[in-house]
Amino acid sequence: MPIDTSPGRDAAPARSSSSPRVAIVTGGSRGIGRRTVGRLAADGHAVVVGYAGNQDEAEAAVKEVVTDGGRAVAVRADVADEHAVANLFAAAEAEFGGVDVVVHAAGRAHHATIAELDLAVLDDLHRTNIRGTFVVAQQAARRVRSGGAIVTFSTSVVGLAFPGYGAYSASKGAVEALTLILARELRGRDITANAVAPGPTATDLFLDGKDEETIARLAAQPPLERLGTPADIAEVVAFLASPAGHWINGQVVRANGGII
Repeated sequence: MPIDTSPGRDAAPARSSSSPRVAIVTGGSRGIGRRTVGRLAADGHAVVVGYAGNQDEAEAAVKEVVTDGGRAVAVRADVADEHAVANLFAAAEAEFGGVDVVVHAAGRAHHATIAELDLAVLDDLHRTNIRGTFVVAQQAARRVRSGGAIVTFSTSVVGLAFPGYGAYSASKGAVEALTLILARELRGRDITANAVAPGPTATDLFLDGKDEETIARLAAQPPLERLGTPADIAEVVAFLASPAGHWINGQVVRANGGII
């Protein structure tokens, strides 16, 4: 169930050897975020499911984890609101004792040419994708414990430069720059920061508004000749969040089946 929280603290409490690793997943109620919640829970993480508005889906994600024997709670937070995000991290600390992994999967997409894009849409897009990433990264930098991992989300469209994706690609290019700088600013903390850049992936966000011909064309682009799945991306995130992936740091991982 969603829980109320008090304002967060800036200190990162130490994790005892007997306690589970704790993950926050923003955008955890749907799509890649939802699949990542289950994947990290399967690896033994206690998970805080961050969501913006879909309480029913967030509670369903929590129920799936608990049914499988894991631990999870759902917390509502607008990722661009610094007070809400501080409360999200405070919830993780209050419920599970700290934060070890932050997966920032929340984001927005909009497709229009640069000439035709409504600037109000641009502002909303950048509020979520740029400001939201910065706000989450700021709390993560203050509160993730030693040995932890921060994973943000970009897109392979940054490199593909598809027409109609100018605003979205620009916002995700900012995410890449922010993430690489964050990795360097965390020097000496034993915390990694990486961005995952999916290619075409079969989520509601991707499929919305596309006809079958467009979907088929995009699915044919990778040498593997299919769309990615949320599970494909969740596996990459889980690796980066695990001790096995801890030597990967300050990178953009283009998880796209080989498009670029």
